[in-house]
Amino acid sequence: MTQIHKALEHRTNPKLRDQDPLARVRTAAQELHGAISDAAARRGEEIKFDLEAIPKKARAVTTSLKASLDLQGEATEKHLTEAVKYLEATEQHVADSLKTTGHAFETSVRQAVVDAHAAVQKVSEALAAKRTARAVHYRP
Repeated sequence: MTQIHKALEHRTNPKLRDQDPLARVRTAAQELHGAISDAAARRGEEIKFDLEAIPKKARAVTTSLKASLDLQGEATEKHLTEAVKYLEATEQHVADSLKTTGHAFETSVRQAVVDAHAAVQKVSEALAAKRTARAVHYRP
């Protein structure tokens, strides 16, 4: 599936179309984490080639999160703010890794994987907080 098809999938796939926008951001963050993890599993120059697209993807997820910050409740916003920090760190670590080699490169890639995972965790926590707030608000 091409990147364009993936980007438009939420419009055509009924499962994703009905999904909460925050859940779609979580899916994008999970895909970002997967892409970094897959790249980290490779060896040689293939890694750098795979990592070159990651900062752009991280920036896109970060932009989506920032856009939804004002629309969230306080608990959800706290988690999303932390997720943004982790995504920005992910982007920076990947950018650093593209400029280095050897041990410094491996360390940057590993840290990018850790930060991307933490971002996914925070977005998941934000989604859970949002659902909990909605459930409490609508309790009969």
